[in-house]
Amino acid sequence: MTPAVVMLEKANVEHEVRAYEHDPTTDSYGKEAVEALGLDPSTVFKTLLAVVDGTETVVAVVPVASRLDLKALAKAAGGKKGAMADPADAERLTGYVVGGISPLGQRRRLRTFIDTSAEAQDHIHVSAGRRGLEVRLAPGELCRLLSARFVAVAAD
Repeated sequence: MTPAVVMLEKANVEHEVRAYEHDPTTDSYGKEAVEALGLDPSTVFKTLLAVVDGTETVVAVVPVASRLDLKALAKAAGGKKGAMADPADAERLTGYVVGGISPLGQRRRLRTFIDTSAEAQDHIHVSAGRRGLEVRLAPGELCRLLSARFVAVAAD
């Protein structure tokens, strides 16, 4: 059981964990989850870490088919410029490996921004904290648990 699943169970949040066989040669973890589990891509979200103004690392949760709009994320975080976090820093801060970073149960709580497209879904899927493991939950519950904000941070 991952820290993400433990967090959901402790909070008594309705969720469903779904596993699939991870292919170590894949170049897109989100696309792999969509295909392996037969999910609608608009309901599968990836967790990305970015650094705002070179000082604060924040979390963005965006649809797997979208890119992260770093400028919009920086603005939402009260800054001017955003850059993707170094993968090694992302792993150190979250306690998860790249491709399995969950917005839930991270080692260090970081400010989190969820793309507004999640609000249109009854349920979304995010990493459950390991490659090949997804969790389905209501976007409002994810937002509440993380004290996150819904903000338009995805770019097509």
